[in-house]
Amino acid sequence: MVIRLKTCHKLRCKFSDLILHLDQEYMFFLQHYAFFITLSDLLFVNNSISIKKGARAYYISTIILNFVEKILIIMNLKIRLSLMNFLEFAVWGAYLTSMGTYLVKIGMADQIGWFYAVQGIVSIFMPAIMGIVADRWMPAQRLLGLCHLLAAIFMFATAYYGFVAMGQIQGGTSVAGTFAGSMIFPLYSLSVAFYMPTLALSNSVAYTALTQANMDTVKDFPPIRVFGTVGFICTMWFVDLMGFQPNQNQFVVSGIFSVILFLYSFTLPACPTSGVTERKSVADQLGLRAFSLFKQKKMAIFFFFSMLLGVSLQITNGFANPFITSFESIPEYADTFGVNHANILISLSQISETCCILLIPFFMKRFGIKNVMLIAMFAWVLRFGLFGLGNPGSGVWLFVLSMIVYGVAFDFFNISGSLFVDKSTDVHMRSSAQGLFMLMTNGIGATVGTLSAQAIVNHFTVDGVTNWQTCWYVFAAYALVVGVAFAIVFHPKGVDKE
Repeated sequence: MVIRLKTCHKLRCKFSDLILHLDQEYMFFLQHYAFFITLSDLLFVNNSISIKKGARAYYISTIILNFVEKILIIMNLKIRLSLMNFLEFAVWGAYLTSMGTYLVKIGMADQIGWFYAVQGIVSIFMPAIMGIVADRWMPAQRLLGLCHLLAAIFMFATAYYGFVAMGQIQGGTSVAGTFAGSMIFPLYSLSVAFYMPTLALSNSVAYTALTQANMDTVKDFPPIRVFGTVGFICTMWFVDLMGFQPNQNQFVVSGIFSVILFLYSFTLPACPTSGVTERKSVADQLGLRAFSLFKQKKMAIFFFFSMLLGVSLQITNGFANPFITSFESIPEYADTFGVNHANILISLSQISETCCILLIPFFMKRFGIKNVMLIAMFAWVLRFGLFGLGNPGSGVWLFVLSMIVYGVAFDFFNISGSLFVDKSTDVHMRSSAQGLFMLMTNGIGATVGTLSAQAIVNHFTVDGVTNWQTCWYVFAAYALVVGVAFAIVFHPKGVDKE
């Protein structure tokens, strides 16, 4: 009988290993693993002579309950990560597309570029630094929560001084040069400095949790990321319908969601640090080895074009809302839906994202990273060009097409690029590499893009009237040049297709 029990246990272990191996390629791992382990446990209990008949029912019920618990954990993981992404992007959606209109309202239209550029400036160093911290010293989920708490504090302070500034405007006082007006930008910058690293940190938390569960990040991450877009849309609509687009309350909404995510971060799956204790060089201690990726031709070209394409990322976020609302000065368009609810119209872009994200696994597997990113680049050409052609009246359908195209332009580049970095780097530097990717796109690229866009808008503005059509055509021409150059130069191998 002892031999029989040992054999049963060995078969159980071998069967478990088999399931683990097979599931990496073909199955939803934990679901099937839990089922087969439960089945083997039941067989083991049923065949064990050391367990009295009266106790078998207890052991069998315990095994079944453990099976149910494992299934709930599986379901819970995706739900928990989905909620994390919802909150992460709800914070951003509260102000990202409407802030330009608010700045116009308080007389800071000529500084729109700087408010959006600061997101890029802090992204040059903050995501990399926080990625280093997450890799070496503090679990990513804890760092994610801490960053959101600090971002919330400074965002509430921004809203307070914004409220004071609006009061001065109502009293006939110009914001320019006032103490309240001068405090808005630095406080907003500090909030953004702690928020921007969380975009990479949330990716690291999700990738780590999925990897620990032996799930396929290429297949399982995009549906989770969709809920980030849903969160972004929800706060966009909320700000629009509550009438917060032209005032500082949009910052209050953002701060509230940051606090919620801070509290929620304590429930997220643990992301262990490297825990390496041996003596290392300064570069190793600071996590600067991620920059060694530039020694690889493939990665260097990838990061360079990530920067060039990153130029396009914040242009429509900063200028689409002021552009659409500028039609209110034309009687023909003053009462149109787009002019009165620009945020809702723009939210079609994010709705498009929810569909496009789900297409990424198919496109990545079938066409590879190069073709997926090429599709994104030429989608940017259409995004800008359609803005130049459309209007809120008879041409509103061109605006709608531009919003639909945005999902392809943004997600096919950002999500696919993030997955490419994850698959192309060693596990010990993945958080740092994600931070480096953010540095090149939302950092250097977005900074150059928003400041350049502001210069172009200022150049084509005469007596307070902007020739928006020409501006959008200039942006489209730039995206076209980058796309053609990328098609010629970038030739990835190895992980191009998953």
